[in-house]
Amino acid sequence: MSRTRNAALLLAAVGLLALAGCGSQQKPDNPGGAIIRTSQDPNGMRGATLDQPYKLPAATLTDTGGNPFNLVTSTKKPVTLIFFGYTNCPDVCPTVMADVASALTKLDDSVRKQVQVLFITTDPSRDTGPVMRKYLDRFDPAFVGLTGTLPSIKDVAQIVGVAVEGMKKLPSGGYEVGHGAQVLGFGKDDKATVLWMSNAAIGDMAHDFGKLVEANQ
Repeated sequence: MSRTRNAALLLAAVGLLALAGCGSQQKPDNPGGAIIRTSQDPNGMRGATLDQPYKLPAATLTDTGGNPFNLVTSTKKPVTLIFFGYTNCPDVCPTVMADVASALTKLDDSVRKQVQVLFITTDPSRDTGPVMRKYLDRFDPAFVGLTGTLPSIKDVAQIVGVAVEGMKKLPSGGYEVGHGAQVLGFGKDDKATVLWMSNAAIGDMAHDFGKLVEANQ
């Protein structure tokens, strides 16, 4: 494990994690007191591994086609990656989504097909199904976009340790939405034991995605 990664994990453990977010509204990647190991993960993961896993709630949202999507029963693949963001995010969201897409291309096709990516909008008033579909197709047409009421989205986010704030008006008349920028990795038991912060290396994510698939056969 690199010196940089060790330092990042140590900062997270003591609550001094570097901030990341969309636009000028900066939010921590890992808010809410998640306990992150500061030593190398025995399973060889390069992301931030959690000593207290997050359990995915059996909440039902709506996909880009207008169909109900249950976070537990509709996730059919061994590994599910979840990111909360919004299509008007000017910086972090498109960077993270591009990094995830790039990491997946580094996997063998047989491995890549066992990973499902969910993008849950934090801006449901603007992120309609067609808007999200067009946005996600820029990265990978297989990515699933989900929406719902803002309270329901916030409830899900809170359960998995992601901060989602309300709208912050901009001088231009628009607004931005503050949110945590971590990617969460869930196995077939619907538990997340690893997350990747917004500055995670593409190679590290690719390595970990493959390890997660291997561990969830």
